[in-house]
Amino acid sequence: MSNVWQGTVMYGSRFVVPASGVRPRHVLCAVGVGLDAGALSAAIEEAGGGEFTLAELRKRPDPRMRAAFGAALDARRSVLDDEFTDDDWAAVDAHDSVAYVLSPRISQSTALDVSERALAVTAALLNCGATAVRNESSGVTCGRERWLALADMAAAAGDAYDLATALSRAWVVPALRSERDGVLYSCGMHLLGEADVEIAPGRQHLEEPELQREWVTTLHIAAYYLLTDQPEQGIRNGEGFRISPDAPRWVMHRLECERYSSESFLFNPYGYWRLTPG
Repeated sequence: MSNVWQGTVMYGSRFVVPASGVRPRHVLCAVGVGLDAGALSAAIEEAGGGEFTLAELRKRPDPRMRAAFGAALDARRSVLDDEFTDDDWAAVDAHDSVAYVLSPRISQSTALDVSERALAVTAALLNCGATAVRNESSGVTCGRERWLALADMAAAAGDAYDLATALSRAWVVPALRSERDGVLYSCGMHLLGEADVEIAPGRQHLEEPELQREWVTTLHIAAYYLLTDQPEQGIRNGEGFRISPDAPRWVMHRLECERYSSESFLFNPYGYWRLTPG
């Protein structure tokens, strides 16, 4: 088992202080044709509430973009439809400008607000000349229309459940598989102020489709539980979890994020909740 998470839990709450001191942020990559720094900065300023910045604008095509967008789509292909159309691919291939946008640093108390504004900034970029956007902090992308629909969904959210649904669909990869050890894990929950979730089924079960679906569903529901229904005092190591009353019981242990270095945009300072059979 990986190393036990080294941060400090704030007594009587779900808030924690990571030992790493890392505070995540959204890093958005937008491509387009003839992107203008002034227009982009104005749109980002308005949609981001004055806290998002245009960090860089490169006025040349980047030959790595097709592969980068392809990898982002592949990350969620088996679990989500990101609605990337032929027009979206044509936009990636035709780009001659690449912009990078940074959010403010995220804390647990600001994560949902910043991530909602990151969606608004994404929509603003697409309405200001950008033709495709991906998030380098969780490795996801959507087609233009899908991004705009998710931004509208977040803006119209009537409660915390609706907002969590929109933001997790936008920024989280529900299930990836480690080729090294067969662990299934989520990616991107740090952008929403929570630990990611992982299951270690063992290589002997990796090719069993029904079990794969069950574990992916378990990861998805566990992540949603962290965002919406975990107790106010947080979760303690060794607590049990079920996705339904008659479903298998899992035991939750918080571990350090060792999958990515602390310098990676994908690093989760809140760690991982590993689910092991109860």
